[in-house]
Amino acid sequence: MEKLKVGVIGAGYLGRFHAEKYARMEDVDLVAVVDTDEAAARRTAEKCAAAAAADYRTLFGQVDAVSIVVPTSLHFSISRDFLKHGVDVLIEKPMTVTLEEADELIRIAEGNGRLIQVGHLERFNPAVLALEGEVSTPLFIESNRLSGYKDRGTDVSVVLDLMIHDIDIILNLVHSKPIDIRAAGLPVIGSQVDIANARLAFASGAVANVTASRVSLKNERTIHLYQRDAMFSVDFAARSITIIRPGNSIENICPIPGMEMTQQSFEDSDALDDELRSFVESVRHRREPKVTGKMGRDALRIALSVMAQIDNLSKG
Repeated sequence: MEKLKVGVIGAGYLGRFHAEKYARMEDVDLVAVVDTDEAAARRTAEKCAAAAAADYRTLFGQVDAVSIVVPTSLHFSISRDFLKHGVDVLIEKPMTVTLEEADELIRIAEGNGRLIQVGHLERFNPAVLALEGEVSTPLFIESNRLSGYKDRGTDVSVVLDLMIHDIDIILNLVHSKPIDIRAAGLPVIGSQVDIANARLAFASGAVANVTASRVSLKNERTIHLYQRDAMFSVDFAARSITIIRPGNSIENICPIPGMEMTQQSFEDSDALDDELRSFVESVRHRREPKVTGKMGRDALRIALSVMAQIDNLSKG
């Protein structure tokens, strides 16, 4: 099998991991690592036995696909250029700064027969994958994504940095359009919003209460879903899922009368490796990625609406 030629644009914290994962894949040839910081590009490239470059345009005609792992403000221009040169792209989340940019990338990709995958990493968490096969019609959802402060990712609000993960997951499970969005949030440390809460109401009748914080004293990544015949609880960090359904098995211990509880824990996995391998397979077999450009755009639309609500409250 001919190796897929891949490049990584961005040699920062996450870009280094992209390069290392690709370098370990037997069916992939990591051609180059690109960063305007030539020393950073060289350090990662040497570790991965790839070339280093300072200008991403030198990869045109040299690669089949790229991971774009640069500041969000650069996602659009770099992705646009690669798509126009016949290269498939994996764009880290958030997809772009504006909806107009996302729409333009989708248009270019479709016009050139190229693929866009958006890096919503939690979709590859084994607990989330298991949830997709169980949930049918959720009506109430509560998610919490809380972490202590880190310098990484603070160039954007916590909505675009963290909450957008849960927005994407919720959209993938509800399969309905939001009809009302209410949100509040504020900056605590820097100029960007560090803690936010949003209430999303959907045409299906579902309601989601979504909280994200990067100034918490504890770490928590959970989502709880309720539908008429079941309750689901997912702990992303522990990679576990708890399901409660009607039943009276004497062998089953459940704190809720008339209900049965099952619990599943999943072995440690490498979600980034799974994500990149999924992208490689989509490129190789020309099939729709698990997280398409449209899905990334839909999550971005809600995230930007949440931010608009918060901005309006701060001005009022």
